[in-house]
Amino acid sequence: MKKIIYFTTVLFISLTIFSCIDNDDDGLIPQVINEEEVISTVQITLTNTVDGEVIVLRSVDTDGEGGDEPVITVSDNLDANTNYTSRIQFLNETVSPAENITEEVEEEALEHQIIFTVQTSLDTNITYSNFDSNGNPLGTEIALVTGNPSAGNITVTLRHEPSKPNDGTLNGAGGETDAQVVFPVIIE
Repeated sequence: MKKIIYFTTVLFISLTIFSCIDNDDDGLIPQVINEEEVISTVQITLTNTVDGEVIVLRSVDTDGEGGDEPVITVSDNLDANTNYTSRIQFLNETVSPAENITEEVEEEALEHQIIFTVQTSLDTNITYSNFDSNGNPLGTEIALVTGNPSAGNITVTLRHEPSKPNDGTLNGAGGETDAQVVFPVIIE
């Protein structure tokens, strides 16, 4: 009888100990493959190809959706009939030091595309300067050409897992929006 009690006690203790061991490698616990990043800041740096003047369009929203409105700044007006090169950055400035999300967007270029929507009242044209490994537009680098003096908005939308190739519009892109900012622009 003592052997049965001893065996039952050892079995119970063993089961208790081994049932508490964390074993995530068995495939039963789903693993997060690509955690969504926090994007608090979108910054476009435009450089005039003739005189090197730099204009910065910046949107900062450190409290996320539903809180205060983002702070949007445009450092200067754009010159009419001018070519600009541009670099777009996505940052998480809710942490210190700030995290550059652009690096991840470029590393996962097949899974991202930046869509630019230009209000019809704004006389400007945007073309992509960088592409994913399949030759489809990415958009962290663009060329922007201004026309006549005008004013309007440029909407910048970062899409995750868009349909590629697509027609370059939000309706045709598919996927989910990771970030979207509307910048007021004046060409003079």
